Amino acid sequence: MAIMNAITIFGLCAAALVGLGIFGLIVNPQPLRKILAINILGSGVFLMFGVIARRGAAAGLGGDPVPQAMVITGIVVAFSATALAVALLLRLVLVSGAATLEAEAEPSEKDGR
Repeated sequence: MAIMNAITIFGLCAAALVGLGIFGLIVNPQPLRKILAINILGSGVFLMFGVIARRGAAAGLGGDPVPQAMVITGIVVAFSATALAVALLLRLVLVSGAATLEAEAEPSEKDGR
């Protein structure tokens, strides 16, 4: 039986975060929970980039700064996108009084429209 090293554990955690984020996007209809699921998914992707960069450095290739720069940039973009999504959700609550968007009901034949 092989002993799991730190890179494998972090890789499995990244895969679990990505899976949990995708599951949350599919299952939860509430917008705030979808925003949280997108953040969890992004965290898994960032962790996977870190694992890939670490694996290359462990193989003797030297530390690659490109994945590190991509993760830092991704974190900043994810934070700003989350702030925008929460601001839009708050505006939706102020305008409509609900945090969900419901489909408009189709007019029936009884209404005469």
